[in-house]
Amino acid sequence: MTKQNKDKVFEKPILKQFEFDTQVASVFDDMLNRSVPFYNEMLNLTTSFVLKYCKNGDVIYDLGCSTASTLINIAQKSKVKLNLIGIDSSDAMLERASSKCKAYALDIHLINDDIFNVNFKSSKVIISNYTLQFIRPLQREKLIKKIYDNLEEGGIFVFSEKVISDDKKLNKQFIDEYYNFKKTKGYSEFEIAQKREALENVLIPYTYDENKKMIKDVGFKHFDCLFKWINFATFIAIK
Repeated sequence: MTKQNKDKVFEKPILKQFEFDTQVASVFDDMLNRSVPFYNEMLNLTTSFVLKYCKNGDVIYDLGCSTASTLINIAQKSKVKLNLIGIDSSDAMLERASSKCKAYALDIHLINDDIFNVNFKSSKVIISNYTLQFIRPLQREKLIKKIYDNLEEGGIFVFSEKVISDDKKLNKQFIDEYYNFKKTKGYSEFEIAQKREALENVLIPYTYDENKKMIKDVGFKHFDCLFKWINFATFIAIK
């Protein structure tokens, strides 16, 4: 078991916008568990659906794999040999991911590059958990097309995203509920405000309908929501 450092990134005044640097990477697993509601349940649900579609030798990509938690979970629970590939542009994240893979003695290929620079192999599954929201909308739609083009027929795209509501009052309630959740996880009002400011114009969420339209526009034949808690959702798209 690898050590999980506690997230204290926003205890001090921020000096820059949010980025996946060494400081964030060192506490990222704790940050996810305390910042993303039902994160472990989402991870296990993703793994369960992914493995139902896979056979021996299938290729699975995780785009924006961070510390490789999703791929590690899949590798540990799979009964067949899978070609697991993680892509991330953060050196610090991949260093952490590599250490975790070695600790668990797992064969996971990690690529340090921009997603748009990588030529994907034909894949049965592509995963993207809380990555699309950090990609500018015009580029986001290009990436969805790239994902679709590189999936096998019948392959799946599983992705999790922070979502917003079309209703302003409801959206405010979503935000309030989420802030209450973070308080229960030990974050102070100051830390919550600091992170919100750091993420301003960096994380750009879509509504449910905008995510569905983006998926359907490139040709996916089916789109559904696997899990949703207030403003966090996990979706599946089938080619």
